[in-house]
Amino acid sequence: MVAFQTTDWDSAYENGGNIADSAEIISQWPIDAAQFRKQTKGTLDVSYGPQERAKYDLFMPDETPKGLFVFVHGGYWQSTDKFMWSHYAKGAVEAGFAVLVPGYELCPNVTIDQITHMVAQAINQAAQNIAGPIILTGHSAGGHIVAELATTQTYLEKQIMARLTHIIPISGLFDLRPFLNTKLNEAMQLTDESAKTSSPALKSPLPHIRLTAWVGSNERSEFLRQNALIANIWHGLGIVTEAVEEPDKHHFNVIDGLLDKNSALLRTALA
Repeated sequence: MVAFQTTDWDSAYENGGNIADSAEIISQWPIDAAQFRKQTKGTLDVSYGPQERAKYDLFMPDETPKGLFVFVHGGYWQSTDKFMWSHYAKGAVEAGFAVLVPGYELCPNVTIDQITHMVAQAINQAAQNIAGPIILTGHSAGGHIVAELATTQTYLEKQIMARLTHIIPISGLFDLRPFLNTKLNEAMQLTDESAKTSSPALKSPLPHIRLTAWVGSNERSEFLRQNALIANIWHGLGIVTEAVEEPDKHHFNVIDGLLDKNSALLRTALA
């Protein structure tokens, strides 16, 4: 029998301090994002609600879109902005999909549940003008959000929910109860009850969707555990799931597959 115990939950969920050159990697993102926006057809800062950050960017392929691909950024629900992440639409756009990158308000100004509701509003609005299947992906906290939207308690409108085909959370977080033991919760402001009600691993998935939970093999053990957890539980609830640990990838480069339409990540997502 193998015994497991985590005593330092802050370290368990700390990425930047445990990845070499993480500051350099992150500092490059807004540069690459700005360059992508200059080169790609799309509409920026479309308002979908009254909040300051309730805006989305929609990037378009040259041809009629095959469907809508959604990328939700991370930042532990309390940092970063959509303008840092635009370039991660590149691979899906080149594969012929319209790509939605929603912004959202951050904790502690709003709750995690309110953030999830905001992202759903952005998808509900953008999807009205894009036909075809809808594929959801998100990184870290964004992975949590897209998983939440794939449950039977989704905030997506019925006709939009019916178009969901594949959910690909990347380095996602699906059981939020461990965050009650972290400094991150100073902004997240989770309680015992809200940690449970905001955990997609404790909810039922929509019966018609497919889930691929994707994580880097070199990530913190908690991200590996959370990745396996959602695929295991939702498989037991009757949907097709897969848990992938991409070799030699960590938290800040596992999303690089979104840059290349021929990557393993995007080929899996769009299959």
